[in-house]
Amino acid sequence: MSAIPLVPPAGEPLSLAEARQFLRVEHADDDAVIAALIAAARAHVEALTRRALMTQTWRVVLDAWPPHGRISLRIAPLKTLLAVRMFDAVGVAHALEVESFVVDTAANVIAAPCWALPAPGRSIAGIELDVICGFGALASDVPADLIHALKILLAHWYDNRGLAPAGGAASQPAGLYALIAPYRGLSL
Repeated sequence: MSAIPLVPPAGEPLSLAEARQFLRVEHADDDAVIAALIAAARAHVEALTRRALMTQTWRVVLDAWPPHGRISLRIAPLKTLLAVRMFDAVGVAHALEVESFVVDTAANVIAAPCWALPAPGRSIAGIELDVICGFGALASDVPADLIHALKILLAHWYDNRGLAPAGGAASQPAGLYALIAPYRGLSL
């Protein structure tokens, strides 16, 4: 299963003004750098947690229907199933009725009666599901500890621009993993 971002979030969970205040920057000279670091910090926290912080649209691609009928998404939190397409043997997409699927937002699962669904005609990437994920469209919808994780990551990157430390975890600010730990979605 792969997930492809289709529509990015409309905004960032941290405004430029909030970031400048947290960084104690009173000039506008670094606004472009700070804005880029906000977006990078959001993407980094999303990658570490496997959570979409702001509402965004993703395409989930499957080779076949799971035998147990439950599609566990790797990106969370799931909000809505927009569309389901299945490809036939010649690569033509056929829309399936979204109402045939049960969206369990609490479990981050899309359930379907797999025995009632036709098998895709191609063996690779035969099924596409378009979903909306994210905590919400507003910055206030994002949990406060994830916003703080963004802030400390932003401050760390802003203060250490140009430095290339050796090692992955050592280059992360202290406390980052503790803040995001409750939201991490691990895969086996």
